Amino acid sequence: MTAIQFLTATGQKCSPIRQEFILLSDVLGLSALVDSINHARPPAATENTVLGPFFTTDAADVDHHGSIASEGKGEPLFVSIRVLDTHGKPIAGAKVETWETDAEGFYDVQYEGREFPDCRGRLTSRDDGACEFWAVVPVAYPIPSDGPVGSLLRSLHRHVFRPAHLHIMVEADGYETLTTALYPEGDEYLKSDAVFGVKKSLICKIDTVSDKAAGERVRAKSLPFKQLKWDFVLASKEEADKVREAKMEKMRVK
Repeated sequence: MTAIQFLTATGQKCSPIRQEFILLSDVLGLSALVDSINHARPPAATENTVLGPFFTTDAADVDHHGSIASEGKGEPLFVSIRVLDTHGKPIAGAKVETWETDAEGFYDVQYEGREFPDCRGRLTSRDDGACEFWAVVPVAYPIPSDGPVGSLLRSLHRHVFRPAHLHIMVEADGYETLTTALYPEGDEYLKSDAVFGVKKSLICKIDTVSDKAAGERVRAKSLPFKQLKWDFVLASKEEADKVREAKMEKMRVK
């Protein structure tokens, strides 16, 4: 009966902008497990990770060198990425969606009276596969802990923090959709993420750039500025299907 009451309370905590059941699946490691099975990739491709409960479909389109964050949301971070196939060729026209918290560790949907999407945006890769935009330096933050999931973690003596990260979703015709995130190195929660989302291959470095010419190219408002560079490698649908089939074959009971 206690389990039924817990699940009932979990459902009651859900709303159009908060999915407590997704959060429950995340902290139990179920989301990460299912994701690893359903989104197996060839070694050359970027790994998937958990979507999280704060993705929305209303992100605004952002111009290259534009910002996904409004003024004052955190320390500016210039993000320069490329979308490639497994042979290193650029993928033009890929749809790139990104979202993150502000410097206070809150997603826009966690604020009452949210007026517009903030710290999230959509871009399209250029002919060279590149997307460049301004964001804010990610920070570690606690997952919502005022509901049944928070009570569960406290009973297990587990902390409620996620390491700093920037969510990225990439879609392109003929390729597997990539849902992933980048985790800046040095965060104290990298090895104990509350939702088991961190993968070693997704740990990135944020550089401090002082070069004036570089600053002018990216329209930095001041020097030095922070910069993150990363290549996202997409697997074709055929490549991903082969890997999944091989993985499922190994899992079959003989």
